[in-house]
Amino acid sequence: MSGLSPRGAAALGLFLAAMLVLPLFANAYIVSVLVVVLFAAYFGQSWNIMTGFTGQLSLGHALYVGLGAYTAAALFVHWGLLPWVGMIAGMAVAAVAGGLIAALSFRFRVGGVYFALLTIAFSEFTRILFGHFKWVGATEGLFLPVSNLTHDDPLRLRGSPTMFYYLLLAMSLAVLGLSHLLLNRRIGYYWQAIRENEEAAASLGINVFRCKVLAMALSAALTAAGGGFLAFYDNNLYPDTAFAIGRSIEIITAPIIGGLGTLFGPILGAFLLTTLGETMTSLTSGLEIAGLKQWLYGAALLAIVALQPAGLWPWLRRLLRLEERRR
Repeated sequence: MSGLSPRGAAALGLFLAAMLVLPLFANAYIVSVLVVVLFAAYFGQSWNIMTGFTGQLSLGHALYVGLGAYTAAALFVHWGLLPWVGMIAGMAVAAVAGGLIAALSFRFRVGGVYFALLTIAFSEFTRILFGHFKWVGATEGLFLPVSNLTHDDPLRLRGSPTMFYYLLLAMSLAVLGLSHLLLNRRIGYYWQAIRENEEAAASLGINVFRCKVLAMALSAALTAAGGGFLAFYDNNLYPDTAFAIGRSIEIITAPIIGGLGTLFGPILGAFLLTTLGETMTSLTSGLEIAGLKQWLYGAALLAIVALQPAGLWPWLRRLLRLEERRR
């Protein structure tokens, strides 16, 4: 990618090569952990478009995960549509929902923390609504009727965790490439100008309202695609988990720790947080102290935020000289 030094390009190539061959040598547990990492990286990159690039804080992105998951799963269960078709439908539903929320909010100048609270409200409202929606199972849950097969079937998203790993890796790289492309186009410059100073951007003739609605719709659609993929990986859906506020917090944590508004920050944050969580689980498994894992995990996150408030990726790329020096 442009902006990387020769050392950075080599590091990126080694990282991609390692990700491609790692499942061939890792056991089932390691592959399952890597799948969790890639889900976190994908969702983090999708959310980063809205908040990292455009500066509009959304704390309710679980709404789009749930919409994408339920749309793809319900169309598969009731009408037998292929998962990929359901995921496209879920992206459309989420894009419309995200666009409407953004349009209503920004038209009436709801911004900052109030916009963040509004996104939580819409997510919670939808969670309650789906809890009474019998067509998708309501509180009893929606279960996909086909369990994982002994052979991989990418078309129907049935198969081993290794198959899901490679598909998720491809999706994460696709979003990374899309983010890089957008940031180096006019819309990307508009988004960054809005993030830095919305009033100054408007005075330069940028259609701030349209740019922010577009960012929200795109971020929602990409998040919904990951939600549809998650539904076929888990094979079951419940409103209290699909739309949970905790899921929204998980989505935003990786980009913030890795580096908000950067391309590789969400990926780095996803690897770090998942590895940290698994390490804390191993270290505290033999100790019968209630909440010890959560305390240690929180202390580690506080240390990272205190020492590197801009995220780990900006610090790491300077330390390892992974980007070209600007004249």
